[in-house]
Amino acid sequence: MKKVITYGTFDLFHKGHYNIIKRARALGDYLIVGVNDDDLVESYKNKRPIVPLNERVEIVRAIKYVDEVIVTKTLNKKEVWEKVRFNEIYIGDDWKGNARWEETGKEMESLGAKLVFLPYTKDTSSTLLREKLKEF
Repeated sequence: MKKVITYGTFDLFHKGHYNIIKRARALGDYLIVGVNDDDLVESYKNKRPIVPLNERVEIVRAIKYVDEVIVTKTLNKKEVWEKVRFNEIYIGDDWKGNARWEETGKEMESLGAKLVFLPYTKDTSSTLLREKLKEF
């Protein structure tokens, strides 16, 4: 069985979130989705999610492609791999070339897992939605 994982904040859930989850599930037999907790998001985005963690988890859990949801409190993917032993990890290709993700790819390879970049949905993002909400 090929166990795969993807991560996200999934704040202001939109089509791009759905697309990455759907694509990830198509590439594996069992999909785990990590939802980043509020403190973690604030630590690297310098802003808190608008939608509370428990609601974001509930939304992701309701998607038919998702087999398991975990709350993630660390950017260290090795720690998560040690707990759930996934074969592949998926992230949007907008992160390609990012030093942290390049290092994560090397680390995953050393563990026998693989980092795969999936096409990013360019027309929408939570940041874009936040900006639109500020206009009202």
